[in-house]
Amino acid sequence: MSDAPDLPGVATPAAARRPGGTVSCATCRRGELRLVSLLAAVLAPPVHAQTNYEIQVYGADTVPPETLMVELHSNFTVDGQKYMEDGLYPTNHQEHETIELTEGLNDWSEVGFYIFTSEQDGHGVQWVGDHIRPRIRVPDSWGWPVGVSLSTEIGFQRSAYSTDTWTWEIRPIIDKSIGRWYFAINPALERTLHGPDVNQGLGFAPSAKIGYDFTKVVSGGVEWYADYGAIGNISPVHTQQQQVFVVADLNVSPLWEINLGVGIGATGATDHLIVKAILGRRFDWGRHTPVD
Repeated sequence: MSDAPDLPGVATPAAARRPGGTVSCATCRRGELRLVSLLAAVLAPPVHAQTNYEIQVYGADTVPPETLMVELHSNFTVDGQKYMEDGLYPTNHQEHETIELTEGLNDWSEVGFYIFTSEQDGHGVQWVGDHIRPRIRVPDSWGWPVGVSLSTEIGFQRSAYSTDTWTWEIRPIIDKSIGRWYFAINPALERTLHGPDVNQGLGFAPSAKIGYDFTKVVSGGVEWYADYGAIGNISPVHTQQQQVFVVADLNVSPLWEINLGVGIGATGATDHLIVKAILGRRFDWGRHTPVD
């Protein structure tokens, strides 16, 4: 009887073979261990940057000139990653607080700045990183049937929270209101500037929102967030990031922005349960009114 073919990546040394084409038990055990390690590397979900700091689908509008928008993005991971991987802190029971400051430059542009923080038992309150985000939009005077804007975001996150420490994003934004309905899509592209994924090329991380105005004050809807990995090498479904949030928006005043939501992860690579809130306040330091 001829020898069984060796498994790819699990070499069987000739010296270990017994007469009759059999293999020693020790060699079999070594081969099994190497095979298990190989399967674990293939099947285990990849470690992604911890991106749940500002969970938001952007609308196309920009902040008016001479206006500062101050937002606090808060979220808590009720059920997430429970063990350290690749030197990253586990996400389970992490609380993220992000301060976003956005200044309107003119009728069609703005610039935003983010301060990311994290709080967790055993680690205390930690500064995570900062991002800067300029954005431009199509002016209303052009008369386009949909709102269109384009933002670009670059920044740093500490290696304890992201294996890729320097990243860049470009985010097209399209939205439309039809009666009481609101639709928005953000087909974002991401690029690692420093970190293990620097040779990955562009990644695809889209998000979208559908909302409905139940009253003049209360709107409800669904937000979807995804990360498919590299455009040229889409990740398998079980290793993709897929999150769906049920959200409510409270339109209490033109000065305020309030968003609440509960999200679930649809894949093994995604945190399973997150609650979030966004509280924003516009400060008008020019002569126009906040609704301009």
